[in-house]
Amino acid sequence: MKISIKIKLFLPLIVILAAISCNRTEEFPPEPSISYIGFEKLLNATDSIYDRGILKFSFKDGDGDIGLRKRDTFPPFHPGSKYYYNLIIDYYEVRNGVETYVPLVFYNANTQQFDTVYLSARIPMLTPEGSNKPISGEIHDTLFIYNYNSPFDTLFLQFYIVDRALNESNLERTEYIVRR
Repeated sequence: MKISIKIKLFLPLIVILAAISCNRTEEFPPEPSISYIGFEKLLNATDSIYDRGILKFSFKDGDGDIGLRKRDTFPPFHPGSKYYYNLIIDYYEVRNGVETYVPLVFYNANTQQFDTVYLSARIPMLTPEGSNKPISGEIHDTLFIYNYNSPFDTLFLQFYIVDRALNESNLERTEYIVRR
């Protein structure tokens, strides 16, 4: 009889503690943070050059306002603005031992002009529904890395993300990537 009384007293307490622990949410600052995971080179079977790769990184954001909708094209997210892209990627080459920022420019045969190519991208909306907004996860972005206008074969990328409140994450970078 003493055992059943103890069970009746402690069982509700155990159930309440279990429910509280299941509802525990992770808390992060409202500014996004990122951590570089790796870069996977993809070989072009035609000419045996690594012309594309997959940039992999993890992210955390306390208020979950990562991502943009396709219709998010009004200021400050309008085309041509600093915040049109929310994954900002800068391309660098190692030229004779010196790390050099390089704008990627390619000749466009249709327009017969040189066009700047941006590696930056728009992360789609990731905000969860409901009141529990902190989010974390991984992003894998496939991008072109081969600069046909350059004789140099070693590069690296620097990148960061921006949330809808215009908070910028920390800056991360890849290791050196050799294209051949």
